[in-house]
Amino acid sequence: MSDYIVRAMAGRQQIRAFAAVTEQTVETARQHHNTSPVATAALGRLLTAGAMMGVMMKGEKDILTIQIRGDGPIEGITVTADSKGRVKGYVGNPGVMLPPSPKGKLDVGGALGNGFLQVIKDMGLKEPYIGEVDLQTGEIGDDLTYYFVTSEQVPSAVGLGVLMNKNNTVRRAGGFIVQLMPFAEEETISRLEENISRITSVTSLLTEDDTPEGLLNRVLEGFDIEISDRIPTEFYCNCSKERVEKALISIGRKDLNEMIQDGKDVELNCHFCNTSYTFTVEELKEILQKCKK
Repeated sequence: MSDYIVRAMAGRQQIRAFAAVTEQTVETARQHHNTSPVATAALGRLLTAGAMMGVMMKGEKDILTIQIRGDGPIEGITVTADSKGRVKGYVGNPGVMLPPSPKGKLDVGGALGNGFLQVIKDMGLKEPYIGEVDLQTGEIGDDLTYYFVTSEQVPSAVGLGVLMNKNNTVRRAGGFIVQLMPFAEEETISRLEENISRITSVTSLLTEDDTPEGLLNRVLEGFDIEISDRIPTEFYCNCSKERVEKALISIGRKDLNEMIQDGKDVELNCHFCNTSYTFTVEELKEILQKCKK
């Protein structure tokens, strides 16, 4: 089954909820970047969150970017998503290796260390929305929960998980975001808090039922759930040789001339999908003709 996200309301419209299964999305990212298990887990969690946060946006051309920068060995993560469920991303150090955390799990928090999480929403306005918070645990779900409460003033719970096979491929990946509406009653809040307190890990829930609907049924147990949308999600990068050529044009005649004088092919790499594009000296000369400065 392909990856997808569900959008739902629950508790008589007092709760807004999203859940996603992203196994193929995260495995595609792992293959592109050849990430270690802990880097796969970190990138996979943020890709899952980014996909869900992307579909929260309304506009066709709206773009969401989430960046995490820390002093840990992974160096940072960048994820970009659109409102159609398409997401891409990369980590600073894809080969990072760490011993398991004290709980015996992949140590994502240790890989990230101390730092900050930044969310940028480009919705076609004069200035993008930017929200930034300090990392709380580095486990990403906790940090996004804190971000929603602090920067967007929306009481939320974010759960994310990536489970690896012994051969380091992705076995399970997914997550949920549940948010309380401003008019939520105390009884609803208490029941939701109790449900979330019983969840020990998202990966264990995914092992029992690897569908977004199954995740929501566990997180929102005891509530009426109305699913309004099912949205396909995938790892998708829109880079191309033509787009890279435009980037080369933008650097200006001086730098292009220096590349041509070197007399060697130039290879440029897309951070998001790790695809390389090679330009011969002859191609660089053609690009130079298109360059105004």
